[in-house]
Amino acid sequence: MNRTIRIPVPAEFDFAVNLDYLSRSPDECLYRIRGGRLYKAIPAGSGAAFFEVDAEPGFLLVRPMDEEAWSAEVEREVVAYTRDWFDLDNDLSPFYDLASRDPLLRGVVPRLYGLRNMGIPDLFEALCWGIIGQQIHLAFAYTLKRRFVETFGRQLRRGDVDCWLFPEPRDVAALDVGDIAALKTTAKKAEYLIGVARLIADGELGREALLEGGIRSAEKRLVSIRGIGPWTANYVLMRCLRYPSAFPIGDVGLHNAIKSVLGMAQKPTAARIRELSAGWQGWEAYATFYLWRVLY
Repeated sequence: MNRTIRIPVPAEFDFAVNLDYLSRSPDECLYRIRGGRLYKAIPAGSGAAFFEVDAEPGFLLVRPMDEEAWSAEVEREVVAYTRDWFDLDNDLSPFYDLASRDPLLRGVVPRLYGLRNMGIPDLFEALCWGIIGQQIHLAFAYTLKRRFVETFGRQLRRGDVDCWLFPEPRDVAALDVGDIAALKTTAKKAEYLIGVARLIADGELGREALLEGGIRSAEKRLVSIRGIGPWTANYVLMRCLRYPSAFPIGDVGLHNAIKSVLGMAQKPTAARIRELSAGWQGWEAYATFYLWRVLY
C-alpha cells in the first residue's frame, strides 16, 4: 500500500484513546484492529472500499487495501466517512472548558482526553444497533449484532484481514420475522428491524431529511416509528445525526456511571440527573458518551 491520505485532526484528539474504545468487544466484526491499526470496509462508489487507518502526530493516515478499486470518488467517500466516524469536525475545547468546572465531569473527562464521540454514520446501522441493544446487556447486544451482520451482511477479505459490510436495508426489508428471530433476538425486535429497513428502502426515512428540521423534529419523527422510543431516538440523534444536545436521560448505563463516579448508594433519580446536567447545555451527548466510557 503506497497511497496514503493524511487527514488533519484537532488538537483534542488521541488516536490511541479512540482505538481503546473501539477495542471494547471481541464480537465486533464491522472493523478489525491489528497491531495498533484499524481496518474498515464501507460501501463506496459502485462497490466497497476496504481501508486501513493509522495515525501520526496531527493526522489520521488512511490507506487503501485495494488500490486497483480506488478512485477519486471512493477517496472522497472514505475521507468523509472517516471524518464523521471520528467526529473530527467538532471543536471539543468548549466541552473541555465546561467539564473542567463541572462537579461530575471534571473527574472523568481528563482521564479520557482526546476521546471522540465515535459515530455510526450509516442511519440504518445506527437504528439497528439501537433496536438490538434495547433492554439487554451490552455484551449480548454485540453478540446479536455480530450474528445479524454475519447472517445478512457481506464479508470482505484482503490478505489476512476480513471485515463485514452491514446488511443493506433492501435485503433486511425482504426478510421474515423468523429469519431474524432465529438469531435469538425477540420477535418484536425482528419486526422493528424489518419495519425500519422497509422505511429506508422505500425512501420514507433518511439521514438528510432528519437533519433538515433540527433535533426536535428528528426526535419526533423517530419516536413515531414502531419500536423506537426516546432512548433509541436519542441514541441515533447522538451517534449518527450528531446533535450535540441529544440526551438519553433514561439510559441505565448513564445512571450507573453517575452512581459510580459520585459513589452513590443508589442510582440517581431523573430529577437528580437534571440537576447534575444543568451545566451541560449543548454538550449533553458528549457528557453522556464520556460517562458511558467509565463503565464500558
